[in-house]
Amino acid sequence: MTTPATPDINALARLAAQAQADLSRIGETGTDWVPEAEGIEHNVVVVGAGQSGLAAAFGLRRAGIGRVSLVDAAPAGQEGIWRGPARMTILRTPKVPPGPELGLPSLSFQAWYEAAYGVEAYAALPTVPREIWADYVAWFRSASAVEVRNGVTLTRVEPQEGRLRLHFTAEGKTFTETTRKLVLATGIAGSGGPFIPDVVADLPGKLFAHTHAFDPKALAGRRVAILGSAASAFDAAGALLEAGAGAVDLFSRGADLARGSAMKPFGFFGAWEHFHALPDADRWAVMAHFRRRASFPPPAAVKRAVAHANFRIHLDAGWRAVEPHGDGVRITLNSGAVFDADFILLGTGYQADARLYPPFADFAPAIARWSDKVAVEPEDAALASAPYLGPAFELVETEKGAAPFLADIHFLAFSAMTSTGRPVGDIASLRHNIPRAVAAIGRDLFVADRAKHLARFLAPVGTDDLPHDLYAGAIAAGDTLAAAE
Repeated sequence: MTTPATPDINALARLAAQAQADLSRIGETGTDWVPEAEGIEHNVVVVGAGQSGLAAAFGLRRAGIGRVSLVDAAPAGQEGIWRGPARMTILRTPKVPPGPELGLPSLSFQAWYEAAYGVEAYAALPTVPREIWADYVAWFRSASAVEVRNGVTLTRVEPQEGRLRLHFTAEGKTFTETTRKLVLATGIAGSGGPFIPDVVADLPGKLFAHTHAFDPKALAGRRVAILGSAASAFDAAGALLEAGAGAVDLFSRGADLARGSAMKPFGFFGAWEHFHALPDADRWAVMAHFRRRASFPPPAAVKRAVAHANFRIHLDAGWRAVEPHGDGVRITLNSGAVFDADFILLGTGYQADARLYPPFADFAPAIARWSDKVAVEPEDAALASAPYLGPAFELVETEKGAAPFLADIHFLAFSAMTSTGRPVGDIASLRHNIPRAVAAIGRDLFVADRAKHLARFLAPVGTDDLPHDLYAGAIAAGDTLAAAE
């Protein structure tokens, strides 16, 4: 796909100004209605400033919830996946569904692209290049006026009476802040990180990497074996081949690649919006059904890889053993066949266990998982380690009453999918997930401040709104109030 011309900076500035004017027109100016809580610095801290974190902070401000702080460990411009782990050349969806703009057209991708490159250019755009989407997200951050503290890493969540004490590091220094609510928009990191299968776990680190973090250019000229056959495996293969890998061999356990998406029936508005309301047994049956079927590699990703003559797919080729061999590795397949490579890349997916998130170490066992709620077959154990979430993405206690503070941690990270039915944090999920989470956070804060709000509601009514002299001359003669005055 041809890279567009230089964006029209002036048009984008005008569009950003229009967005702020639109917010004013609909009365969403961010006026803070939440009373200050003594000794607590923030109403909400959002961790992770990718598209989910930005959308969450934007939605909270639009709802009039003040003192919201958004932090990210990465430098400015490197938040999220689009300039890092993501290896696809184009997004998975044509054009793009509604995203972080949360219903405000002037902040949408289409408005941005048309301002930057022209209406005709958008009409001719078949799919969205990954880096173009990254440019849009960066503009959205600026245009929405969402402030981010970059280079700030959350290291510990310490529950205290009526608040969460958060421990951070930044520029080699440690500090703490307090908040009433915590939103985790940390993607893969919040769920335990990349999954490393046992078959390679004992290899020296210099001989393998996960597709989540590797440098294709560093593997130029080398023979790379990829374990896995889903989207990330093919994306990695394409990136390696384009960077000059000597050969890339992809190994799939199945006798054929998955040739259809098991989740296709899920793709309608009602499912996205209301799946979380189904009984536990129904949700679990659906998610276990999805997981037992091999993940579908998108045709564009497959086409990208197979275009190279030095790419091979090995079917029915699960790995029995891997060991160092010379300067590389020797792979023994389940069939007994042996394959030598210089390096291994793992397209093996990610863990789904919120208990593995280091900042939760103080209370990890208190976090309920799906394995605490349903009967689990051995093949579904990994899926069952996902956190069991409430309707507002809040963590739930394993033992009722033992850790009530978990209701103040809203988990918008990767493994929330088991509770919600679709990937949490992907573009299409934002229009459904963010408003639900924002509404629940606002409700909780409002109810927690019930006494303060009741005092406001029941306070004596003033007389300043309607001056008496405005209507005194029209009062009929003999009126008692007029005579008294």
